[in-house]
Amino acid sequence: MSGRAKLTLFAALATLLTAWSLTPLVESQAWLLQAGLLLIVQSAVGAGARRVPVGRTLTVAAQLLVSLLLLALLYAGKGGSDGDGPLSYLVTDFGALFAQGARDVGEYAIPAPLTDGIQLLLVCGVLLIGLLVDILAVAARTAAAAGLPLLALYSVAAGLSGGGDASWISFLLAGCGYLMLLLAEGRDRLAQWGRVFGAAPRGRGAADSGISSGGGQATAPVRFGRRIGVLALGVALVVPAALPALGDGLLGGRKDDGEAGRPGGTISAVNPLVSLQSNLNAQDNRVVLSYRTNNPQQPEQYLRILALDNFNGVKWEASGRALSDVPKQWPTPPGLGDTVRGTAAEVTTTLSAADTYTQRYLPMPYPATSVEIGGKWRFEPAGRTLVGDQLSRDRFQSVQGAQYRVTSLQLKPTAEQLQKAPLPNPAIRGEYTKLPDNLPPVVADTARRVTQGAKDDYTRAVKLQDFFAVSGGFRYDTRTNSGTGADAVTRFLQDKEGFCIHFAFSMAAMSRSLGIPARVAVGFTPGEKQSSGLVNVSMRDAHAWPELYFEGVGWTRFEPTPRSGINIPDYSRAQAPVNQPSAPAPLPTQSAAAQPSAGPSTTPECPPSLKKLGECGTTTPAQAAAVDDGPSLTTVLGWAALVLAVLALPLLPLLWRSRLRARRLAGGEVLAAWRELGDTAWDLGIPPDDSLSPRGAAQRIITLGHLDREPAEAVHRVTTALEQTLYAPPTALPTHPTLSQDVLTARKALLSEAPRPRKLRALLLPRSATRLAWSFTAHRTHATTTLHTHLTTLRTHLPTRTRT
Repeated sequence: MSGRAKLTLFAALATLLTAWSLTPLVESQAWLLQAGLLLIVQSAVGAGARRVPVGRTLTVAAQLLVSLLLLALLYAGKGGSDGDGPLSYLVTDFGALFAQGARDVGEYAIPAPLTDGIQLLLVCGVLLIGLLVDILAVAARTAAAAGLPLLALYSVAAGLSGGGDASWISFLLAGCGYLMLLLAEGRDRLAQWGRVFGAAPRGRGAADSGISSGGGQATAPVRFGRRIGVLALGVALVVPAALPALGDGLLGGRKDDGEAGRPGGTISAVNPLVSLQSNLNAQDNRVVLSYRTNNPQQPEQYLRILALDNFNGVKWEASGRALSDVPKQWPTPPGLGDTVRGTAAEVTTTLSAADTYTQRYLPMPYPATSVEIGGKWRFEPAGRTLVGDQLSRDRFQSVQGAQYRVTSLQLKPTAEQLQKAPLPNPAIRGEYTKLPDNLPPVVADTARRVTQGAKDDYTRAVKLQDFFAVSGGFRYDTRTNSGTGADAVTRFLQDKEGFCIHFAFSMAAMSRSLGIPARVAVGFTPGEKQSSGLVNVSMRDAHAWPELYFEGVGWTRFEPTPRSGINIPDYSRAQAPVNQPSAPAPLPTQSAAAQPSAGPSTTPECPPSLKKLGECGTTTPAQAAAVDDGPSLTTVLGWAALVLAVLALPLLPLLWRSRLRARRLAGGEVLAAWRELGDTAWDLGIPPDDSLSPRGAAQRIITLGHLDREPAEAVHRVTTALEQTLYAPPTALPTHPTLSQDVLTARKALLSEAPRPRKLRALLLPRSATRLAWSFTAHRTHATTTLHTHLTTLRTHLPTRTRT
């Protein structure tokens, strides 16, 4: 096996060993075998192209083309597009699968299920890294630089997986693959120096030369290099194992240990909305919680995780608050008066969390009055939430697999009680009406316009809710960009489309602008009740809603999100406070909400995203046909333009060469025509020889190009024109009307005599394109020389400082 073939083999092996670090990211490792086979084919194509031989650019293009064709054969048709024809099968559907893979990455926690989209992303990533390693290590002969793409692949995998017990194995495999690649390149470089002749003493001559004498035993420099590599790899594995002990001792403890690890710590500013949109768009809709409750109004029992009460202009987040031990007797919920407390029902809920649910915050009905749960938990009084305590240096208590029992109050405030609520506590009002300075004025202006004529905070709140849910023309869409800052609120008010966090954040911000204390709660809707009485809460039940504060009632849930199946509290319906209750038509009634998931209601304008999720009720065949699941025209045109651009890349040299030929021959200049004739011969494998005279160069073209009588005479006519231009007096220069035609005649004859591979090379990868590099080098040299001359001149004119 040649040295270059060995380099190709070890480059593919190093890539494959490094790709092993990606295996913790998904549940199945079946993709790795497919990636390995495709990587072998890609490397074999490169090795075969180099043996032909062809240029580096053509070799890389062949590897890319073969890889893309194999990927298309393996994955096209799995994207689920509704189009037909080759464009849909190979372009639209292939792109849809890429987009689906990107969405899957955001939806699933690690380890994620091996969907077709995720598998395509993994395989494409490995092939791309393998191609870069092949180019650097084999084509460019710089195996050391090939470590950069390998490092990028390993760093991405290690960063996403977060380490673990098997992380050292991935590091060891990646390091061994890179060391073997370096060793293969070193052996190949040594082999190019030659071999040792004569019978050198064993252990001296061959070892001193640094080259194996053919006995198969490694020489001294090779053995020494191996030892250095093994030692470095061992140090890299052993030293980090000792560093954690230093982190808590000599180098000091972690700064965030006090967040939840010791009494008096604080709740960190955690924003759990990072995964909320992904949960709403999840495909498998896995169950994360199951519970049983004796609450007769179970469809109104939301499971609350925590409250986001700090709006800093960039995002909503939980304030840093002091944590305490979980009290035996929980304090009265903030703002709850005796009147509403007397009509509240005490309910008990027994919950069980799935093993895949790892949230640090405990989902509970609000307001909870007691919790029975094992493990280490801390209590945050303002939000009445439980937070997992720190168990070890890098591990915290979580809900994963927990079974617990919560006692809570089912509050039943009336619209009259909310309307007649006194002014809130000044401390509450001061803290929960703060708004960032960068909040655009349109937010407060819209709030005042919507609530115009309202005389109390309750009526204002109901009008805001009605504005978002009914009369404002807003549309529920989980695919909207989930921005949470001040600009995102403004954009949401303009575009009028978004999902629960946009509705909750916007209503909370507008309520604060009206002086109503508000915050955003994050958790789950009530879930789907089974025939056995068990209620399942799935990923798509993730939700966010605003909570507004009313003195005597406390924090009260409102529901501005116009999502099918969402239960609107009776006290927040647009109605006369006491005598004339009437629910707005688009909002689900109390009876319809009793089974929110078993029979989802249908609105007159159900968004396409909800139709895909099956939350719009029964659809007629005509309605089903109206749902546009296929790609848009813009998507098709975009992918078509991309494919045309990729296909046009190999044609760029051909287009450049054709344009240059037309420009040279259009002017009728003899020197330009002679240059074109020489470049045409150069493209076909007859390089220029500047040591020859024009007649000698012409005869060389005729002989090596195997030209017949007519094209040979055309070449001679061009040569004669050149000699007359160079040597005849200016007054005696004749005209040459057939000059361009003579060049084209010679070119046609040269192409007809050339073999097919050489002809294709001349058309697609012309050798004369080297003149571009020469021209660039000349311009760079000229610019550098000119700049140096100007700087020297400037330096000589500057006044010099003399010492006195």
